[in-house]
Amino acid sequence: MAPATSSVDGELGLGPDSALLVLTGAGVSAESGLPTYRGSGGLWRSHAFERLASPEGFHADPALVWRFYSERREAALRARPNAGHRALVEVERRMGQRFLLVTQNVDGLHRRAGSERLIEIHGRLLGTRCSRCRRPETTDETAYAEGTVPPCEQCGGLLRPAVVWFGEALDPAHLEAVDEFLERWRGGRLVFLAAGTSGAVWPAAGFVDLARARGAETWLVNAERADNAGRFDQVRQGPSGTLLPSLLGVSKTT
Repeated sequence: MAPATSSVDGELGLGPDSALLVLTGAGVSAESGLPTYRGSGGLWRSHAFERLASPEGFHADPALVWRFYSERREAALRARPNAGHRALVEVERRMGQRFLLVTQNVDGLHRRAGSERLIEIHGRLLGTRCSRCRRPETTDETAYAEGTVPPCEQCGGLLRPAVVWFGEALDPAHLEAVDEFLERWRGGRLVFLAAGTSGAVWPAAGFVDLARARGAETWLVNAERADNAGRFDQVRQGPSGTLLPSLLGVSKTT
């Protein structure tokens, strides 16, 4: 995608010489009807979440973990991108290389909305990889039947969702890409915008500090006050599906 020449404007005042790094969290997907990690209802409330989203939990009961993630897959496939997702796609189209979107969400809604300059730092719910061998990650939208644990066709090991669990490291290449983007555009008008994130999950919660160190203006949009709200220059409280189009100068019907 070539660098754009048109102005974006909106409350952020993004012009042709601006660069924008965006971080999104569960609050953006919540407006599409998806619960946050800890908002999953029904029988899952009786399980410690670490049992459902950790290597140890998968080793202890892979069928239970796959049942949980199969339900999440079904919910993600039913959901539709909202006005916040669409606004970010339009801004990417206008800004080109001066835009980068990093999401903590694994539901794939940004990708389905059309985002291309996208880093999914916590992985993909609609993906599968082997827990044993180096079989390449593949797209997998299957909601497996209760009690089913899919096997790896290469080594016979257990396949697992292609998400980052508690206790697992993020892909260093993803963090390097964020740092390189900030470094590339420092010295100009650099803006960091976090939306729908509580500021409680690291290292993404520290992106605001990385951006500030490069001279970026920092903005936060969240339905509730985030843990790290005091580290932002500007805070807007409310639904991201309403606030993002206004901040970015994009029609909600885009």
